[in-house]
Amino acid sequence: MTVAPSPAQFANKPIKFGTDGWRGVIAADFTFERVAKVAGLAAHVLNQCYGKTTGSRTVIVGYDRRFLSPEFAQTAAEAVTAAGFDVLLSETFAPTPAFSWAAKQQNALGAIVITASHNPAIYSGLKVKGAFGGSVAPEVTQKIEAMLAQTPPQSPQAGTLQTFDPWPSYCQGLKSKVNIEAIRQALTSGQLTVFADVMHGAAAGGLTKLLAAPIQELNGDADPLFGGGAPEPLPKYIPDLFQQIHAYKQAGNEGLRVGLVFDGDSDRVAAVDGQGNFLSTQFLIPILIDHLTVKRGMKGEIVKTISGSNLIPLIAQRHGLPLFETPIGYKYIADRMLESQVLIGGEESGGVGYGHHIPERDALLSALYVLEAVVLSGLDLSALYQQLTEQAGFSAAYDRIDLPLVSMEVRSHLLEHLKTNPPTEVAGRSVKNCLTIDGYKFQLEDDSWLLIRFSGTEPVLRLYCEASSLEQVHKTLDWAKNWADAIA
Repeated sequence: MTVAPSPAQFANKPIKFGTDGWRGVIAADFTFERVAKVAGLAAHVLNQCYGKTTGSRTVIVGYDRRFLSPEFAQTAAEAVTAAGFDVLLSETFAPTPAFSWAAKQQNALGAIVITASHNPAIYSGLKVKGAFGGSVAPEVTQKIEAMLAQTPPQSPQAGTLQTFDPWPSYCQGLKSKVNIEAIRQALTSGQLTVFADVMHGAAAGGLTKLLAAPIQELNGDADPLFGGGAPEPLPKYIPDLFQQIHAYKQAGNEGLRVGLVFDGDSDRVAAVDGQGNFLSTQFLIPILIDHLTVKRGMKGEIVKTISGSNLIPLIAQRHGLPLFETPIGYKYIADRMLESQVLIGGEESGGVGYGHHIPERDALLSALYVLEAVVLSGLDLSALYQQLTEQAGFSAAYDRIDLPLVSMEVRSHLLEHLKTNPPTEVAGRSVKNCLTIDGYKFQLEDDSWLLIRFSGTEPVLRLYCEASSLEQVHKTLDWAKNWADAIA
């Protein structure tokens, strides 16, 4: 169970936007008063950025299933109308990508979404989406932050407030991109069984709406404590899904089995294969690239972050697709989508988006493509992955750990050591080269790699590794932990 920190610890914490929104502890630094202020200013900044191109005065306001999310959204909507803008306020919770979709479809200035995504239950948050249907650039949120100390602009006339249901248009948009009928027939015939852990989040009911066929949905009820964990698609948070799939398998049921996992606001995804093995997007992205090119004949650039699997460029090369590598953070992928013809862009933490959709990671669309790949191939997810690794002559395992540090001073000391005296050997293997676009990624002589990077806001060291076996991965990560301990 997550233990709430003392509210006094956060009472005067400044409002800061991170990689995707402003997040804070409910009733401590994330309060109704602050939400109203940020929302009103965000509307003005959205108007400055997109008013001329859209000719609109409308802002979409939506929310997830967290504690007080509908009330925070109502407060945000009223603040936006008081600032002189019209509001379309969601009648219900929905995935964050649904509100990005609505912003583009409604030709709105953008969207304000009350969500803390995959954070633990004590948090809420506010995301700002642009008229183009994706997260605004850091320069936009910096403008909002810069206005916080000023008196908000006054409007002589309040805007209007109307409500809408975001689901129908969003679902129609997703269904137009996928062979829904093939998936539905596989489900109704018993060829396929789908288990979906929605983690008490905004994806609840989504697959049922899209497929109109029976699926096994887990944790679809509203739980403000998220079962005592966090709504993040990681193995430690999905024991129910593992148990259900193993029980179904042991009961002798035949046919294909797929488990799907959605985070709190349904912009991150993961999967579990028919044998009960967890598959992060390190496994899913290569499968999706191959499926979209082979089965759908689609082309375009592949965008990966530096923590993405080495299998991704191999699959891209096999299909003659260009590759573009970015720092970690979906905002970099979205930026690339706005300037290049992208087929798919993804990150190891679960975010995957598509250039033929909106420049936004979308877990439900990714889930539909995963199901389509399984149905059209007739293969289990792990069999699909193994087929790709054999074709590419590639074998690898992956893991990541977050290592808490004593203080930000220790973080600074480690960072300085990496700059001035980087290791030339890692776990007995020599370093071939080092990529520094985000942290320090050491390419090793056996084609494995270790990425060392730091949280920008807290004393946490993040360690990522891909190697030929899980044993070698853990040996490398242990080496990195020992290296950090020795330097600190």
